[in-house]
Amino acid sequence: MYYVYILRSQKDESYYVGTTENLKERLKDHNWHTVKTTKSKAPYKLIWYCGFIDKQKAFAFEKYLKSGSGFAFRNKHLI
Repeated sequence: MYYVYILRSQKDESYYVGTTENLKERLKDHNWHTVKTTKSKAPYKLIWYCGFIDKQKAFAFEKYLKSGSGFAFRNKHLI
């Protein structure tokens, strides 16, 4: 199973969207400052996730959420 997730930084209220196979471990990675792109804004809180069986669909949905229309969808329906 592949998970697309949204995190919110407790430091500055910004959002991060990602994909992983192990959601629990990935959240630990973000909060333990081992992820280069997010370590300056940790700690994070998981605010939304969705499971996908197909890896390509998970990555496509993550890419969509990072797009302009995906931001609007996220803000209106997911957070």
